[in-house]
Amino acid sequence: MPTPKPILLSKAIDEFIAYLNAKERSEATKRNYNTVLQSFKVHIEAALNGQVYVDEITLNHMEDYLEQRRIQGNQAITRNKTLYIFRSFFKFLVRKAWVQCDLSLNLEPVQTQQKERIHLSQTEMETLIAAIDHPIVRPAVITMINTGLRVAELCSLILDDVDLKNKLIKVRHGKGNKDRSIPINAKLLEELTNYLNDHRPKVKTRKFFATAKTGSLSRQTINHELDLTTTRLGWSKHVTAHILRHSFATALVQNNAPLPAIQKLMGHSDLRVTSRYIHQNMDQLHQAVNLI
Repeated sequence: MPTPKPILLSKAIDEFIAYLNAKERSEATKRNYNTVLQSFKVHIEAALNGQVYVDEITLNHMEDYLEQRRIQGNQAITRNKTLYIFRSFFKFLVRKAWVQCDLSLNLEPVQTQQKERIHLSQTEMETLIAAIDHPIVRPAVITMINTGLRVAELCSLILDDVDLKNKLIKVRHGKGNKDRSIPINAKLLEELTNYLNDHRPKVKTRKFFATAKTGSLSRQTINHELDLTTTRLGWSKHVTAHILRHSFATALVQNNAPLPAIQKLMGHSDLRVTSRYIHQNMDQLHQAVNLI
């Protein structure tokens, strides 16, 4: 085993992010990894009262950091994501011979309970769309409901990505840095055509969805408008942009679309992720048992 070379944690994080960049990991992945590791650096430097070398990191430091995140309200799934970032980082450190062993392998994931995914029924989706006042958010919501786009993917769309002639939306650098194409159905084609002709502001931006003020559309604006709309409707159900993606997948499952097709549309790398959308409401369960 080579003798570890002393390297500061700050320098190691920079090298790791450069490595992720060379591996062409997505911008969201690099940003999330860097945010967690920089936060951990602040935590451990405070604990050790100064700059830290990577070979000074102990299992207790990582466990203390995860416990601090729990106390601050991080859910189990978020803490598990942090744990896996630690493992990826330490795997890199071992390969670079900056540490002798991978202490992160001794971290234990938090047990999580798989919750049923919230989704909107077809009637609820139609009611929601009809109640949205915002002229940019409304077509954006219709797009997510009819394509299953992640909100980050939707906000990143540029004009060239939406091909109305060939009825395709090109998603570039989606999750896992993967590209995919999503067909545009007849309903969405009409909405997007109307949006471009009548509602998109005349601003100098390549972004497909854009407000006059910013030249873009943010997830915060979308979720804010969804909050306002559901409040006006008197709904208790908390609806976010991500719920619209769940609703798209659920609608496909309920209409007997093949799982491999849903997987491709959703941009899932693993069919097991897609299969989580096979949830049925209680009325369907009653109908099923009454068939016996």
